[in-house]
Amino acid sequence: MSLETMNNSAINSLCGEFMKHNKISPELYEKYQVKRGLRNSDGTGVLAGITNICNVHGYIVNEGEREPMEGELIYRGYSIADIVANTTEKGRFGFEETVYLLLFGELPTKEQLVGFNSILSEYRELPPGFSEDMIFKAPSKNIMNKMARSVLALYSYESGDPEEQSLQAELRRAISIIARLPSAMVDAYQIKRRYYDHESLYMHPLNPDECTAESILSTLRPDRVYTPEEAQLLDLMLIIHAEHGGGNNSTFTCRTLTSSGTDAYSAYAGAIGSLKGHRHGGANFKVIAQLESFKENIAHWDNDSEVEDYLSKVIRKEAGDGTGLIYGMGHAVYTLSDPRAVILKKNAMKLAAGTPFEDEFMLLDAVERLTPKVFAEVKGSSKVMCANVDLYSGLVYRMLKIPVELNTPLFAVSRIAGWSAHRIEELMTGNRIIRPAYKAINKRRPYKPLEDRG
Repeated sequence: MSLETMNNSAINSLCGEFMKHNKISPELYEKYQVKRGLRNSDGTGVLAGITNICNVHGYIVNEGEREPMEGELIYRGYSIADIVANTTEKGRFGFEETVYLLLFGELPTKEQLVGFNSILSEYRELPPGFSEDMIFKAPSKNIMNKMARSVLALYSYESGDPEEQSLQAELRRAISIIARLPSAMVDAYQIKRRYYDHESLYMHPLNPDECTAESILSTLRPDRVYTPEEAQLLDLMLIIHAEHGGGNNSTFTCRTLTSSGTDAYSAYAGAIGSLKGHRHGGANFKVIAQLESFKENIAHWDNDSEVEDYLSKVIRKEAGDGTGLIYGMGHAVYTLSDPRAVILKKNAMKLAAGTPFEDEFMLLDAVERLTPKVFAEVKGSSKVMCANVDLYSGLVYRMLKIPVELNTPLFAVSRIAGWSAHRIEELMTGNRIIRPAYKAINKRRPYKPLEDRG
């Protein structure tokens, strides 16, 4: 018997031992009025803090009841719809402007934006030798893990004191990480292709005149060629993913770590680890896998009855991945609509029209239209349900020729802007470590000497 087989047998035995002593009955959450997942009984989040950065608004509470409403996403008082309408839809790149707004609290003037873009461009290059030592020498199959490690490693490359938490030090640190994370992502992906996929390795120098969206497309593609429309759409994706309130899992992770007094690099790396999860940022990867399942199992994508039948099977756990979930549908806050999904769908439709992606887009549209009805029929629920941003984001990345394994990393490249704003706000205003309580249900027992344990 090999050592590995013996170890596996031992671990299996330990797993059985663990399960005998580590069960918690779901009824206990209700008995002790524990808000599981920091959620109220109606699914809303428990209020854990106050923020001036972002408002995620999806319902109105009237006499204790939630009334559905069209969703709103507000960055520093400005509607995401207005931000997009005045940047991307007018042919301007808006992500850098959005980063400025989230960090400093107000839209930049032309002069301020030029200066800020210049700072981001200067910081975009990774430190000398960083990619060779921290990325190339230890390739990872998962880009998110590599990005988290890269952020932690940047701690060692800071010229000043990486533990200093003055406003000046934190802002400089935040701006540098926002600028460098796309470069770390691209380098991690390129070496992953070479090491694990046995593809040719190509590394492009950064172009200081390109914005974030342009730089990502330029360094990802072998020929560096992209269209203005593609860059504008990626810029839109970065804008709408940049921030989503203090209660989402990764931002709350960042704020929780920050409240402990730890350094910025540790807080941001923790947020990346949170976003990686399939219940959070990793959901966009699940949507693409689900779309492939729909395409394989629905003979006529334009037939609503066939789509409904398959959706019913998925919800009944008779098809799909067995979870009963329709990925990309439903949200903890939004009810009638997710404003990010509304914006993304409109722009995705323009790019998909007349291309091979149009049929896939229309299939997703059918999923969006039909899921609430099927869910109500199968579950007997009257819950209002809308598409969330993940439903269309994976298809948009595919249309932009972005590899599927970069879907969630691009989310991180965008959301680092929001994490930075929340970390600094927590440092400046929190002043108390975040420490919720857990109800202990274990009973005190007398200690048994080793010789009496059987």
